[in-house]
Amino acid sequence: MSDHDTTAAAPVDIWKGIDALATWLDTNRTLDGQEALLVRMLKLSEEVGEVAQAVIGATGTNPRKGTTHTWDDVQSELCDVVITALVALRTLTPDTREVFDRHLTRVMERSLGAS
Repeated sequence: MSDHDTTAAAPVDIWKGIDALATWLDTNRTLDGQEALLVRMLKLSEEVGEVAQAVIGATGTNPRKGTTHTWDDVQSELCDVVITALVALRTLTPDTREVFDRHLTRVMERSLGAS
């Protein structure tokens, strides 16, 4: 069930990748306007649910199903959440990197103190 690949790969430029995925989704969407935007945001909830399902499966806490996932599955699902969130942010602004960097800086300052 894991997408986790242990083979070495060239580093990916995260922001080029997010732009490419957003463009691909825009090219292949079946809805337009506000509906397309809302569905893109709702996709994030779906991905978070898959993280929960993988954690429950990795810990075997569903007695009916037992252990159905690995922690590698959880890692993969968490990556899907991050990618989906960044694509959703890219949908709202072409300045995704700048918006994210500014917000991360504010969170770090608030949590870690001024550097």
